[in-house]
Amino acid sequence: MSADYPPPQQPQQPSGQNPYGPPPGAAYGYPQQPQAPYGQQPQAPYGQPNGQQPQQQWGAPPAPGAFNPAAYPPPAPVVRRDNPGLGFLVGLLAAIVAALAYGGILRALSSDDGSTHEFRLMAIGVGALVGFAAGKAGGRNPALPFVAVLLALFAVVFGELFGGALVISHYISSQGGSMPVTDIFFHHFGDLLDSWKKDFSFMRFLFLAFAAFISFGVAKHAGDN
Repeated sequence: MSADYPPPQQPQQPSGQNPYGPPPGAAYGYPQQPQAPYGQQPQAPYGQPNGQQPQQQWGAPPAPGAFNPAAYPPPAPVVRRDNPGLGFLVGLLAAIVAALAYGGILRALSSDDGSTHEFRLMAIGVGALVGFAAGKAGGRNPALPFVAVLLALFAVVFGELFGGALVISHYISSQGGSMPVTDIFFHHFGDLLDSWKKDFSFMRFLFLAFAAFISFGVAKHAGDN
């Protein structure tokens, strides 16, 4: 028994669309990408910030043109070698120069009658100069600070003796005589040393101790750096 049924109605398609083709804006065979509302950015995949390119995976080769830190090995550390012999020679040279300068300052502060005004703070400067020169040239050798102490004491004492010889030579010249500094050192050194010992006081000892202390500290600090 048959009945007459009306044929199924085809869904109405908007004008201008192909009922058998892909929707507008999509390539054939590919689903259409959802459009974001106006003023909003499309939602990025989970775990990836919006508007940014996916980061390179760990262990993957770098992209062309990207910075590769493995291609530039770190610079080798600077190895500083200790040289106590050079430190001693440079410290000795600095001690001689400082002693001559110290003696010249004592002579400049003297009067025509042979009296002088000692510039005791100069002893601390001599110790600092000798310690810096020995430590900077010799490095971290543990013996160099003690060598710098001996050189600083030598520089201070020799500077005071040299200054005394300059003052004596100038005084004798002002009285009409002549006695060079070299003559005082080589022929009257005992008298010069006795005169230095006679004027030795607690303040002079204190400044000698300060010069030794400063020289030790500066030499150690300069060698470590």
